[in-house]
Amino acid sequence: MSAYLIYRAHVHHADAYRAYMARTPDAIAAFGGRFLARGGETVTLEGAPETARVIIVEFPSLAAAQAFYDSDIYRAAIPFRRDVADVQMVVVDGLAP
Repeated sequence: MSAYLIYRAHVHHADAYRAYMARTPDAIAAFGGRFLARGGETVTLEGAPETARVIIVEFPSLAAAQAFYDSDIYRAAIPFRRDVADVQMVVVDGLAP
């Protein structure tokens, strides 16, 4: 069953954040993940306006998403965003077919 990583980032230094962005696609792909949304335009339909950069990644399973996050390749990317963005990452199981 697919799982979906929902990533929200308030980026404070866009130029520095690009170094993190350059490192994540290979790490995601290594665990079977693919971007479904990557920081495009958002429209808030209800509630407080969304001001974060929103990314959605589909993984083949919750275990694959967790393995991505715990991997050496992704852990090497984290320092490039640590001081330039405030991040929330959540993974949720998809629905069974």
